Amino acid sequence: MIDPIGSELLHHPLGRRRFMVTLAGGLLAAPLAAEGQQEEKVPRIGLLDYSSPDQARITWWEAFQQRMRELGYVEGRTVAFERRWAHGDVERLPGLATDLVRLKVNIIVTGGSPAALAAKTATRTIPIVMATGADPVEQGLVPSLGQPGGNLTGMTTLSADLTAKRLQLLRELLPKASRVALLFDGNSGGGLLSARATKAAGKQMGVEILAYDMRKPSEFDHAFSAMTKDRAGGLDVANSPMFFTERRRIAELALKHRLPTMVGSREYAEAGALVSYGTDYVDLFRRVPTYVDKILRGAKPGDLPVEQPTKFELVINLKTAKALGLTIPASLLARADQVIE
Repeated sequence: MIDPIGSELLHHPLGRRRFMVTLAGGLLAAPLAAEGQQEEKVPRIGLLDYSSPDQARITWWEAFQQRMRELGYVEGRTVAFERRWAHGDVERLPGLATDLVRLKVNIIVTGGSPAALAAKTATRTIPIVMATGADPVEQGLVPSLGQPGGNLTGMTTLSADLTAKRLQLLRELLPKASRVALLFDGNSGGGLLSARATKAAGKQMGVEILAYDMRKPSEFDHAFSAMTKDRAGGLDVANSPMFFTERRRIAELALKHRLPTMVGSREYAEAGALVSYGTDYVDLFRRVPTYVDKILRGAKPGDLPVEQPTKFELVINLKTAKALGLTIPASLLARADQVIE
């Protein structure tokens, strides 16, 4: 419908020519305007990861993106992703989180406890969804798992809760070991929680835990030499995105120093560590888009309970066992989800 001013212009010769030019220009501009409006409606999701974009880590994020596509969010068409990697350097996280806030992303999805902490520090309004991370209650990120409140929710691995199970499995492999080394990332709240839980579990089992706080990859050689000097009989590696980046190096050093090693995810065992027991992270990342979808549809993150993992994997690397001269108990092999030969 033409407004009264437009109608008046149509009855004036000069106005009619101006109207036709305006109309033609408007028709040319309309697709551009519509395109601009469509771009504005496409949600932008910030992906903030403490680790590095190696193939194993990318596989987790691909599981996230696949589930997003199943929910109708196709990158480049109905959603845009802003990816930021800290490459295991915790000092980079605050700047990366601030950059995502400056871009006014709709949601920030985080990988690793330090990334969640950095995002929470950077914004109290943009929704944050954790894809991985240690107990957010213990870290002060949320008051409770059932009612997180605020702008943060998502998945928690509750890594510290698995430490007793990992130590028990390591004891099955090394029944005579009285000292076990623990490698943990002091930059990560999850690492500190794991250290505390492992020491408590060790006390109950009568195992002395020798804890080594590793905050930089340059400290690995010194730490492994110290473990040998301290006569550790085995090694437990607490979960850390920084350690994940360095998992092949950790496996090589453990083999060099003859340390049977227990780790928290299959990717470490695939890289050469002896045994892994922990969360199925591909499954974890596939569950995250449900949070993203609900928030984009209007749900408040504080009303969405933090969920825990439901799938766990035991992986044994027989090649490494052979190199260490160890015989894996048949009872343990029978419970394994995967045996690497």
